[in-house]
Amino acid sequence: MATPPELGRDRYEQVTATIRAIIEQIQAVWRTLSAESIEDDLMGEAGATIAAAAISGQASVADAAAAYIAAQMVAQGASPIADAALLVQAFTGAAPGGGPLESLLFLPAIGVRRRIAAGMPPEEAMIGGLVDMTMYTSTAIADAARTADQVAMATNRSCVAYVRVVQLPACRNCIVLSGQMYTRSEGFLRHPNCDCQTLPLAEHEWPDVPTPQQLFDRLDKEQQQRVFTVAGARAIRAGADIGQVVNARRGMDTAQFYGRTLQVTHEGATRRSVYGRSRDRAGDRFDRFAGQRYGQATSMRYFRSTQTPRLMPEEIFRIADDRDEELRLLRRYGYIT
Repeated sequence: MATPPELGRDRYEQVTATIRAIIEQIQAVWRTLSAESIEDDLMGEAGATIAAAAISGQASVADAAAAYIAAQMVAQGASPIADAALLVQAFTGAAPGGGPLESLLFLPAIGVRRRIAAGMPPEEAMIGGLVDMTMYTSTAIADAARTADQVAMATNRSCVAYVRVVQLPACRNCIVLSGQMYTRSEGFLRHPNCDCQTLPLAEHEWPDVPTPQQLFDRLDKEQQQRVFTVAGARAIRAGADIGQVVNARRGMDTAQFYGRTLQVTHEGATRRSVYGRSRDRAGDRFDRFAGQRYGQATSMRYFRSTQTPRLMPEEIFRIADDRDEELRLLRRYGYIT
């Protein structure tokens, strides 16, 4: 039987392979675009094709989350049985910060236009735009995988914690967190292009994950200086604690709701969504709003709950008192069934 680290590598490879496949599709579309018409292209059929590819990638990695968590529990001698099933569509169509994915994927057009305005040749500006598109898409898919994994952890009572696993090459903020253990409901710190992953635990011990110092030692001197800066790498080699040298990134975008700072999303909050239908039955007020397509307003044909914003999974894990409360909120906000 595969061991937990091997299963973790399989999951990492599945996510990265999905990202590579989607990026190849997007690159093929991007090659047909021009700097002169990039805004129109991304608001038209080409943009829709790119968005559909990214959403299919999110769906693919989210769909595999429950099986991954169950396999990890079996490998650790725990029960694989979950209390609820994930709703795959709940993890698609949203950007990492909770906004519409289509709006995020329009930003490369703005980047292309800004590069040209700064004097860059159109061909180089388009290369920069493709780099942006690759970063946004990769992050959205990887984030969907991590979020689905964490929701799947919440549905399995055998899972008590997770550990962060860092794959090299990585930035200093991720390296310093390698091997850190968290309760299964603690949020996962990430940044654009982050490909770190979670390994779920049935027990509170994990001997096989490299520590920050071990990862640092695997880098050559030039890599150490590039990741940690010359002075930082020198301090670490001299014996300084990596955690004292690096300030790990903190937090994500938040919004105010009833006097509290919560992380919310408007994605999946319309009357036709799983969450929206539940709020409609509960008597929430729904107001019309204009749809968004790549940052541009469309018709006022949508209705969105204005009384109860949809919480992100990370926020649910933060505020819930116990696993039963997590499951209740995950059902309420349309992530599991």
